[in-house]
Amino acid sequence: MIPLLLFLSPCILLPGTGAISFYLPTQGKKCLKEEIHKDVLVTGEYEVAEQQGIASFLVVTDSSQHILYSKEHAKKGKFAFTTDDFDVYEVCFESKSQTENMRFPDQLVVLDVKHGVEAKNYEDLAKAEKLKPLEVELRRLEDLSDSIVKDFTYMKKREEEMRDTNESTSLRVLYFSVFSMFCLVALATWQVFYLRRFFKSKKLIE
Repeated sequence: MIPLLLFLSPCILLPGTGAISFYLPTQGKKCLKEEIHKDVLVTGEYEVAEQQGIASFLVVTDSSQHILYSKEHAKKGKFAFTTDDFDVYEVCFESKSQTENMRFPDQLVVLDVKHGVEAKNYEDLAKAEKLKPLEVELRRLEDLSDSIVKDFTYMKKREEEMRDTNESTSLRVLYFSVFSMFCLVALATWQVFYLRRFFKSKKLIE
């Protein structure tokens, strides 16, 4: 997967977990973005420190601004969705004060987002399908292998697209160079004939 693109400052990665902690200022908005492949399960768990007189809002959207999850007065909860397409998905927290012209301390927000193999609950899967511990581990490794294969396939596709773009650009540069050379030769030839006629009209040459 492509790494998270963080637009959070300051932010802290909690030790021993994949959670991110940051401070949300009053009347402020902070977002986290990430590119995720198609048909991937995404889960998130969040907790916002309560602050009297402050309302916190959580919205999860894609690049087309389709709302996948929203929560007013977000304090603590979970969300989950499956991606419909390879896209950039955004998780945004916004703080709004119910009292104007008053300063409030920043709110501490803890967010833990998982996707793919990390998001699957293999304990529930083992109970539902009555799998043994070794079978559960094999299932997890199988899912991990599929995820790695998808990543390599995507990178190969991107490499092919970049190569095609480079070849197309090189071909266009070649055509432009040939056209420029033709224009220069044509201009030089025209200048020679023009000067020849000019000198003949002045009877400087025969």
